[in-house]
Amino acid sequence: MYKIKHVFSAILFMMAAVVVAQDDTTITKEPGHTNQSKFRQMHQEFATPNTYRSASGTPGPDYYQQQADYKMNIELDDKNAKIYGEETITYHNNSPDVLEYLWVQLDQNVRAKDSKSPLRNPSRIAVAYQPATFTKEYMSEPFDGGFNIEHVKDTDGKALPYTINRTMMRIDLPTPLASGEKFAFDIKWWYNIPDHTVDRARSGYEYFEKDGNRSYVIAQFFPRMAVYNDVEGWQNHQFWGSGEFALPFGNYEVNITVPADHILDATGELLNRKEVFSKTMMERYERAKKSYDKPVLIVTQEEAEQAEKSFSEKKKTWKFRAENVRDYGFATSRKFIWDMQAVKIGNKDVMAVSLYPKEGNPLWEEQSTKAVASTLKTYSKHTFDYPYHKAISVHAKNQGMEYPMICWNYGRPNEDGTYSDRVKFGMISVIIHEVGHNFFPMIVNSDERQWGWMDEGLDTFMQYLAEQQFGKENPEVIAPNESYPSRRGAPAKIVPYMSGDQSTLAPIMSNPENVYQLGPNAYGKPATALNILRETVMGPELFDHAFKTYSQRWMFKHPSPEDFFRTMEDASAVDLDWFWRSWFYTTDYVDIGVKGVKKYYVSDKPTPEMEEYIAANNMSPSDLPPLVYLSEESEGAEGKTPSETSQTMNAFMMDNLTPEQRAAVKEPKFFYEVTFEKPGGIPMPLIVEYTYADGSKENVTFPAEIWRKSDKEVSRVMATQKELVGVVVDPKAETADIDTSNNSWPKKEEESDFNKFKNNLEGDN
Repeated sequence: MYKIKHVFSAILFMMAAVVVAQDDTTITKEPGHTNQSKFRQMHQEFATPNTYRSASGTPGPDYYQQQADYKMNIELDDKNAKIYGEETITYHNNSPDVLEYLWVQLDQNVRAKDSKSPLRNPSRIAVAYQPATFTKEYMSEPFDGGFNIEHVKDTDGKALPYTINRTMMRIDLPTPLASGEKFAFDIKWWYNIPDHTVDRARSGYEYFEKDGNRSYVIAQFFPRMAVYNDVEGWQNHQFWGSGEFALPFGNYEVNITVPADHILDATGELLNRKEVFSKTMMERYERAKKSYDKPVLIVTQEEAEQAEKSFSEKKKTWKFRAENVRDYGFATSRKFIWDMQAVKIGNKDVMAVSLYPKEGNPLWEEQSTKAVASTLKTYSKHTFDYPYHKAISVHAKNQGMEYPMICWNYGRPNEDGTYSDRVKFGMISVIIHEVGHNFFPMIVNSDERQWGWMDEGLDTFMQYLAEQQFGKENPEVIAPNESYPSRRGAPAKIVPYMSGDQSTLAPIMSNPENVYQLGPNAYGKPATALNILRETVMGPELFDHAFKTYSQRWMFKHPSPEDFFRTMEDASAVDLDWFWRSWFYTTDYVDIGVKGVKKYYVSDKPTPEMEEYIAANNMSPSDLPPLVYLSEESEGAEGKTPSETSQTMNAFMMDNLTPEQRAAVKEPKFFYEVTFEKPGGIPMPLIVEYTYADGSKENVTFPAEIWRKSDKEVSRVMATQKELVGVVVDPKAETADIDTSNNSWPKKEEESDFNKFKNNLEGDN
């Protein structure tokens, strides 16, 4: 047997040499090339590991991060919609560098009269305008919402020189700030609060004409320190509007003065609850701390409706303290209904909280706090136990924005209290998403200004898991035989985007200001990629461990994209460079199909290729050792075993195998060579469903590495006892394949989803 194998190997080697020699005489050699394999390692794309960030994705031994502590006194002028503030910032230089100046973010300057942000995009005449849009665009003076800086001083009252460059303020230090030192300074400021319903500002008020009240959701309201780290130095990229925020962690002491009849909640622990709560509110609060199954109303709708009429001239100050947070936000109004519920997270209780005007009911009273509680449990399971003592959902028209412990969310019923499923699920989903932002980026503190996908994409992926879990937990919302109607996350949802015009696509690894379609790019595509990575490439067990490892390594720290990519590989032993490159660094798409199927039979008769080789080498068949051939044509061989159709095979079994061994051998009756093609650029696991003549099916998943040596097409030989009648690639639509018309053999006649999508677009145009 060894001799036969040895001789046959030599023959195959000679045949290959002949083919190469023939090719050399007819084909012009192409010039050499660099490594173009999609499976090459990402040494060129990734930053070089160092003592700050290791090759494994962990913080290195010299990792550092700065700290910025704030003491603030804030007053809200409800009559004039203005906010005033004085703050003392204590900045801790934990870096090894000496700092000559500090950079402070003035994000409200994006709304200044002279802001360049409205000028950054081209404009054209529209086909038609709504009157309000036309008036705002062409007939209104710009809103003056920028910061008015009254002074910048050191703690001794001495003025500090500063320079404002749009949304960034440089403070020049009197003496350089050495490593390990800290510097404290004061800023006094005010600005006009915008109506956030006009152009969906992230922060501002909504005016309720019927009762004359405003509801405030306030954030980016104070000058905030920029991040200084080992990756960017100072992250002082201007705030244009889309790229969100990069902020250091710190401790906050905040006093907020508002009208005495307002209800207010904010980032941090309320320190003077007994001063600002009535006796009845305190009793309800104590009950809420022990209520784990449903919310307790702290302020009822009836009480909120009564408060709407009062317009108190008195003031009340709410005092908060927050430790190790990266930002601060608060919401206040006399219109607010307030409910709370305890949630068991690990070994401690967390309060799930909702604030909403009567205009949000009955939907908000029914679903908001329930969604907060469910989100905290699901996210904690997949990352780390939620570390803060509360999470607040605030109702705000057309809003969806996040801050530590507090977020604003849309979803408003009709005036008669009715609402559609679209409104209901939209509200639940935005609450899950914004509460989920507590984990990414409020705790796993990525640089949103540069890498929008690191918070939005990871959060949208987790949102998908949390939505599906919410559906399972709430049969009154989702029927037991149905799944939650997630907008993003499922592979099929991203197909229209990934199959779109390449001139309007950008890689995920792009600054959020520079992408064409921010929603699909920063939210949908990374969420889908991670869902596919979890379900199809790695499997939930490996993925979940690696994702939790990343989350816990980088909680309360500043990770970079490479830290995420490296940790996912480090904690799973799965080489994913091909995946990151394809999904995150390119605009490639998935398209894998079945090119063809050939049927073979076992025979003693040489194939035409072998006969050609024998003739070319002046040989006779007797010069060859006994061989077995697989031929496309073999009369009378269909449905017979190899030993029945090949005397050589039969003799081999008789001469080399014992009767027991022969009985154990499985002799397939059918042999097929299935060729798969890959018109798309992204290599993916090859998921195949084989259907046989008896109606049975077999599913096989080949790893993505099957494409490592041939990026366009690959073949697999299969030997089976049953006749093959059908082959389908990606039968459960797991890979976001943009064109399913080539996914089947025999080819199906019905129109593919991709072609239907294209035709629909053409019809719309």
